[in-house]
Amino acid sequence: MTVLITGVAGFIGMHVADILLRRGDTVIGIDTLNAYYDPALKQARLDTLSGRNGFSFERIDFSDGTALGDCLRRHSGVDRIVHLGAQAGVRYSIDHPEDYVRANLVGHFQVMEAARRIANNGPGLKAFVYASSSSVYGANKEIPFSPEHQADHPMSFYGATKKSAEVMSQSYSHLYRLPMTGLRFFTVYGPWGRPDMSPILFAERILSGQAIRVFNNGDMRRDFTYIDDIASGVVAALDHPPASADSAAAGAPHRIYNLGNNAPVQLLDYIGVIEAACGRKAVLDLEPMQPGDVPETYADISATTRDLGWTPTTPIEVGIPKFVAWFKDWRVR
Repeated sequence: MTVLITGVAGFIGMHVADILLRRGDTVIGIDTLNAYYDPALKQARLDTLSGRNGFSFERIDFSDGTALGDCLRRHSGVDRIVHLGAQAGVRYSIDHPEDYVRANLVGHFQVMEAARRIANNGPGLKAFVYASSSSVYGANKEIPFSPEHQADHPMSFYGATKKSAEVMSQSYSHLYRLPMTGLRFFTVYGPWGRPDMSPILFAERILSGQAIRVFNNGDMRRDFTYIDDIASGVVAALDHPPASADSAAAGAPHRIYNLGNNAPVQLLDYIGVIEAACGRKAVLDLEPMQPGDVPETYADISATTRDLGWTPTTPIEVGIPKFVAWFKDWRVR
């Protein structure tokens, strides 16, 4: 199969592309390599894919419909899309909401339009998998979070744009019969992770002897999910597109699943595992809850396991040491 991956130089995009290439699929990757965080990390991820059989890359902005359309005309035969490109970050969305509108709303629309054109031409569209987020659950009080729960009160603008993308996808799937799957990711970590996320922030400060900021005085729980588990879940969704008959979404071939570790961890326990892997104790700077944050995330993955055959296999006691080993090597490059 031939797969278009948006955000291919991103944390999850690189790992998904790696799995697909190793099993012999063709991957067309696009990314802007923007400066939301160090482009050198994005380029290094891309370098792990460049030159491999079946991989091609174009540096374009998927929110530019003309550029995206031109790219697909240059690469015939795309029959599946994995849309992982987005403007990420809960706290960044507080001060830069316009970036989220452009990437997560306008950009999502443009990729859906590309999918609609593929569905009407060439080999047709076999599957469209897109990234959502556990942030859509926002103020939801029911634990664990289930896709069956209402998610109408996101706490961050980032979460609001991800929820909006899900609603847009439901409409497109219904109107144009596009087989679409949204995946709500829960706190992804591991080698090649984003430097604005807690694993790198914490590990860097622990290794350099600086204090780490711990919000809500450490009274938080997160469903930390290792990158290899997340990437395998994305591929499972790609391999099991929904049909109208098995969809809970009013007859449209559209489903939403959680991808989480199904085992939330106390933040201070998580820090303890990073300390052990780093071989140093952390200096803690305890702070109040930040706007847009929630005290707990916990994924109900029963539907994911039932429909996609996916379950996570990596506890933090295994994943964090792998991450720290990679990070120690990366930081001295």
